[in-house]
Amino acid sequence: MRYGIFSDIHSNFEALSVVLDSLKDERIERYLCIGDIVGYCTNPSECIRMVKDLSPVVVAGNHDYGACAKLDLKYFVPHAKEALQWTQGVLAKSDVDFLAGLPLVHNEENFVLVHGSLGNPQEFYYLNNFEEADRTFSVLEKQVCFVGHTHRPGVFVEREGEIFHKAVGVLELEAHKRYIVNVGSVGQPRDGDSRACFVVYDTEAKTIELKRVEYNLKPTQEKILNAGLPKFLAMRLAQGK
Repeated sequence: MRYGIFSDIHSNFEALSVVLDSLKDERIERYLCIGDIVGYCTNPSECIRMVKDLSPVVVAGNHDYGACAKLDLKYFVPHAKEALQWTQGVLAKSDVDFLAGLPLVHNEENFVLVHGSLGNPQEFYYLNNFEEADRTFSVLEKQVCFVGHTHRPGVFVEREGEIFHKAVGVLELEAHKRYIVNVGSVGQPRDGDSRACFVVYDTEAKTIELKRVEYNLKPTQEKILNAGLPKFLAMRLAQGK
């Protein structure tokens, strides 16, 4: 099975379009979305529709729950809160119902999906250090846990109780190791690389490969500014931060 896995679209129509075009060339048999379809940018309904058209497995991100009022907006920093308030004003009821129905965790035979971290997924903790990685490994019953949320791709590897971190690149899975794989962000990378990213997981080859694609971010920036959203949300796209 070849899976196309992506996360943190954040209503970025231009980035999602390019990612999905790229995935068409990857012989993908099933799609997985690790949350935060909405927030920050200005095409939430369009992005929801594009994701739904893939018939994917989708788990909830904090912005998804914020947009449908399942998560209090006081959780969010001011610019994220402002974008979510704007998003709430443009979503159709069917979009809200879709977001509200998303689960926090999804399990498959050999892997699990969660937006933030596996321990207390409703808290949306950022899995960006060894302590948080250890907490997720302590409850991980599969070989691989795919996450998003930090917008920074990378992988924590656990081997005989020891944990280390590395870049994803092309990861070859080994039977005696477990993995927490952050697939990065489609719509708002924060690792200094402005290109959209996603992952291809091949269960037969036992490989997980990070892919990055460029997109024209100027239309996205212009729409953010024209909507009256914070300028910071537009400028950070070019910085990959």
